[in-house]
Amino acid sequence: MFAGSVASLAVLGAPDIVVLTLTEFAEQAYRINRAGKLPLLVDADHGYGNALNVKRTVEELETAGVAGLTIEDTLLPTPYGASDTKLIPIAEGVGKMRAALAGRQDPRLVIVGRTSALTMTGVADTIARLKAYEEAGADMLFMAGVKSRAELDEVASAVKRPLFLGSAGKELYDLDYLSARNVRVCLQGHSPFMAAVNAVHATQAGDAPGRLRHMDEGLSQRQPKGLTGDGPASICLEGFVSRGNMAGVRDAAWRRSPCAPAGRTWVIERGVVAWHP
Repeated sequence: MFAGSVASLAVLGAPDIVVLTLTEFAEQAYRINRAGKLPLLVDADHGYGNALNVKRTVEELETAGVAGLTIEDTLLPTPYGASDTKLIPIAEGVGKMRAALAGRQDPRLVIVGRTSALTMTGVADTIARLKAYEEAGADMLFMAGVKSRAELDEVASAVKRPLFLGSAGKELYDLDYLSARNVRVCLQGHSPFMAAVNAVHATQAGDAPGRLRHMDEGLSQRQPKGLTGDGPASICLEGFVSRGNMAGVRDAAWRRSPCAPAGRTWVIERGVVAWHP
């Protein structure tokens, strides 16, 4: 799932404080879809405004190629002077769900009604909100912050639509149990993204994970030859060049590589490496 917080970090280098715009988010979703083939589910936050904005959000994200999106009932951005997170009224949330459904063109696009009520107002309000979004026509129901089986059991027995869990407690990590409660998606946080960030930090600190460290050591020991003379280069770059390999080759002329595709050469010019016909 492409989360709003991850998008804010990737696009702006900013925390999850609702400063990312719909246009920026939709453009990033488009880039992901352009690069991959798997269906993309995205976190569309509060729909970037009121019900009219929600309709526009669905239109833009569907055009960007997403397969499903969540719309939440959190009051965003946080109002001036507020010290805690609040929810919008249920009626307003229902209006957003209806606007989302009106904005989609392909009925296969999955609209997910989302609430964090469980961590703020309790189980009863959570059920009331999810039932209202279900009646409005949402395809799935997203519940954030469920930690116990008792909570999930109570909610699951009250609604019919498939459930989507976020920030779930480890007590719930049982596929048979979740399946029996009609849970179809259970997110486990942003672990892959955080692992990637940690790997970059460790690499910059000189303590790269084993595989990365060995790759870098291997490349540093295979300096290209023949770049400034008449002989062929002795290595295949395969799209990756370490900083050490770039030393002294910015003004290199065209050179034939023994591992280049037939009839092609590779060139290093102003620090850019590319195959050339």
